[in-house]
Amino acid sequence: MPSVFSMKRYSSPLRLMYRASDAAVVDCWTIVVMHTDAPAKVFAWTDENATEAARIIALYPQGRQASAAMPLLWLAQGQMAEQTGSAWLPVPVIEYVAAQLGMPYIRLYEVASFYTMYNLKPVGRYHVQVCGTTPCQLRGSDDIMQACKDKGLKKGANTEDGLFTLSEVECLGACANAPMVQINADNYEDLTYASMTSILEALARGETPATGSQIGRTASCPEGGATTLIAVPA
Repeated sequence: MPSVFSMKRYSSPLRLMYRASDAAVVDCWTIVVMHTDAPAKVFAWTDENATEAARIIALYPQGRQASAAMPLLWLAQGQMAEQTGSAWLPVPVIEYVAAQLGMPYIRLYEVASFYTMYNLKPVGRYHVQVCGTTPCQLRGSDDIMQACKDKGLKKGANTEDGLFTLSEVECLGACANAPMVQINADNYEDLTYASMTSILEALARGETPATGSQIGRTASCPEGGATTLIAVPA
């Protein structure tokens, strides 16, 4: 259980530590932390991710290491998910990556704050991103959003148990299989109110629902299977 709340203002965020069991809300300067008795630690790559980070940086010419900013932020966010159950980028993590790339923290923060693939505050174990762009809207994304709300999810917020975060996003690139959602790194497509409800219930039980089309389509093939290029050439 939490033992103390604290709000601190850091002029030198490099000194900021995070706790694997902390809940926090972060902006550029302030962090609100709900401390537990878990030991604090400074972010550092795991051995596996250190190797991967070095491999990514080596793809770019000497002096151009900053080109690795986006993949390294993604790698760091994934490590945070594994270590804390929340895929996000606290200030110290962004600073750690910036230091490795030899670039000012603010330049990397600008990248992280521009792209919605990076989370600057804690998200639930399952980040449910509902596409609301025109193809999905025409195919029933409102029903998908309603299914989420009826299971207790609120747009832009985390559920009290820390399991889900609900966001509405722009096109996720699966228009032919609309409506769809992305949950963490997985797509769920051809959704209905009922199938979205089933997916959320399965995740809440700790199960892994089948990804992709929820009506049995392969990729974006027509419903019922392929209709062209099905004959064997003579």
